[in-house]
Amino acid sequence: MDFLVTGDRSIFFYLLLFFLLVGVVQALTVGSLFFFKRSGDRRSNWFFGVLLITFGLTLIHNIFNFIELYEIWPEGKFLPLYFTLSFPVLLFFHAKLSLYPSYQLRWTDAKHFILPVGQLLFFVVMFLQPVAVKAAMGRVYFNPFYGAFEQGLYLTSFFAYLYFAYRYIRQRRLEVRQERNPHEWRKVLYLRTLVRVLLVLYIIHTVFVLTDFVYYEFLEINLRAVKSYVALGMLSFAALGYWMGTYGFQVLIWGRKVFGKTNG
Repeated sequence: MDFLVTGDRSIFFYLLLFFLLVGVVQALTVGSLFFFKRSGDRRSNWFFGVLLITFGLTLIHNIFNFIELYEIWPEGKFLPLYFTLSFPVLLFFHAKLSLYPSYQLRWTDAKHFILPVGQLLFFVVMFLQPVAVKAAMGRVYFNPFYGAFEQGLYLTSFFAYLYFAYRYIRQRRLEVRQERNPHEWRKVLYLRTLVRVLLVLYIIHTVFVLTDFVYYEFLEINLRAVKSYVALGMLSFAALGYWMGTYGFQVLIWGRKVFGKTNG
């Protein structure tokens, strides 16, 4: 990203930065409001609220890297703002508990949170290290929490949990069709739309991530030096948050009509 190093700040740079910052504000605001939402299952609301907040924080992490903040502020490197491995789990439990509010979380569900908690602890521990240690550390290829392996886990787990969520949606859709319950039917349609649009956006985002990896590892071409590619790649990630935030805003407005009164 030579245009950042040389100080060349075009209007497109500021437009991209503005778009990303709006995404941060939307995710953090809507996510926080879900903790006060009085319709639907309370646990489901909390999962979605945490999902949006962690997404907003991860977008902040990406912005800091984009503007190369840590080059001038090495003390801030490894701020615990990166939660890619949390997204799929939080989304899955939001969908599952919305569809089946009577479901009781079990200790066996803890297995889903091993990687998310591990990633958080990794960043907390690294952030507390001396600056000299942090300066020598970066993305490590086989690091499951911050590196190429982490990106592989992030991509595969997101698709896997989207599939699991969609299976629950499809199952509940068949049940509701037999029950002839219009309230539950609207809820299923909302969640189905959330997952379907996320799938399309995530496929686009995955193409950017994999293309960057293939070009760098096998062709020795650094696409991150291409301004337009960097911008589109960041927008593909931000679009996920914009969609989830838009969905969340609609649920906040029409929540009682779609998701009913608060349960649990």
